[in-house]
Amino acid sequence: MENINEKQITSISKLLSLALRHNPSSINIVLDHNGWTDVDTLIKNINKQRYSIDFEILEYVVENNNKKRFSFNDDLTKIRANQGHSIAVDLEFEAKESPAMLYHGTAMKFLDIIEKEGIQKMSRLHVHLSETEETAYKVGSRHGKPIILKINSFEMFQKGFLFFCSENGVWLTDNVPTEFILNRPIQ
Repeated sequence: MENINEKQITSISKLLSLALRHNPSSINIVLDHNGWTDVDTLIKNINKQRYSIDFEILEYVVENNNKKRFSFNDDLTKIRANQGHSIAVDLEFEAKESPAMLYHGTAMKFLDIIEKEGIQKMSRLHVHLSETEETAYKVGSRHGKPIILKINSFEMFQKGFLFFCSENGVWLTDNVPTEFILNRPIQ
């Protein structure tokens, strides 16, 4: 894209994450019950900030976001974040059978609390899990010295835990009790 550089794309993506996942009022938008907001209103309100974007730039940011955090509706009139919300929205996920093993990337500094309480969703609507160790490592690296926890998701599923998979392939569940963490550190 000629009229925008990578730094601007990253900045716009971060603003979208803030507005569509955590704080819609930061750019004076409203999310409906399912997390959608009007694209034209979003663009107009982003342009009231320090940006100058049009639909082409927004579409480029959505399509090229390395984590595929955002999506448009079928007619491209609405946009939402795919997961990671700290505000109540219903993303209309359908429960699915999980893969046999999933991974959770976190930082070493959180292991004590995870050992006691399992993996909790904290301020988010779900715990985020990935199908690959590589993705989990990247997630854990954002928070400090990374560690990858192996989750026996098949056993969790067999015991009635619900799993959902977002549009960008992130697996979601409400919590992961310690008994399902296969590589728990010994205290």
